[in-house]
Amino acid sequence: MPNTQSAKGALKRSIVRRELNRGRKSSMRTWIKRTLSAVEEGNKEEAQKCLLEAQRMIDKNVKWHQLHANTGSRRKSRLARSVQAM
Repeated sequence: MPNTQSAKGALKRSIVRRELNRGRKSSMRTWIKRTLSAVEEGNKEEAQKCLLEAQRMIDKNVKWHQLHANTGSRRKSRLARSVQAM
């Protein structure tokens, strides 16, 4: 437990930030899964829509430092290749 006033404030801020970060990362993963499930179903139109949203969420997570830039690029590339292979 924090002892000083500033440590108490830092604890509150870290809890709020943790929840925000978890939500951001979770929504990114959701769009990635939706894209991959559309690819498995063979629904190209839906896969392309989901791909755009997944790429947008990946870019945002890179901007927010949730992901390393190279990791984000790799994930976007793999998703795009899976949609293109349909």
